[in-house]
Amino acid sequence: MNEYSKYNDEELVAKLCEGKSKAEKAFAEIYTRYSQRIYAYCLRMTGHEDDAQDIFHEAFVKFYDIAQTNKKFENVPALLITIARNMIINKKRHDKVSVNIEDYNIGSNDRGYDEKELLQLIARALELLDFDYREAFILRLYHGLTYNDISQITGETIGAVRNRAWRAKEKVKSILAPYLEDLSN
Repeated sequence: MNEYSKYNDEELVAKLCEGKSKAEKAFAEIYTRYSQRIYAYCLRMTGHEDDAQDIFHEAFVKFYDIAQTNKKFENVPALLITIARNMIINKKRHDKVSVNIEDYNIGSNDRGYDEKELLQLIARALELLDFDYREAFILRLYHGLTYNDISQITGETIGAVRNRAWRAKEKVKSILAPYLEDLSN
């Protein structure tokens, strides 16, 4: 446990502007607290490790730059997710990749799926969702954010966020239904 682990996020952000040594230690503590969460978000949203790594690292660099100029913001993880989200949206605009459902045709007669395979199926099902639905699903179900937090991150109304999360869950269920049916037989 280092001396900076006792500080809350607001205090750490303030230390980012107090000279190089303090800034590096404060940034390292913020990174330690939120890196796994932000990387998981990037990976689930992009579906590709290389893209997730790039966006993840760029998001922390951009966060550091923002923190250097703006000493006050309330929610560090929300800001990090918002930065990563915007970078993902920009990447999606440039890449425009389509996913063919036949690419994910997994033998339906195979039995004995373990948890890892089921998680892979869910990840593949998420790739088939539109960005807005995937994002609502991931932020709500994987990251446990409230509808209000998601609304603030996305700029959408709470009702729209609830609707998207529910629809995403229903779409994932319908995509996975044939595989889950095979598991129960």
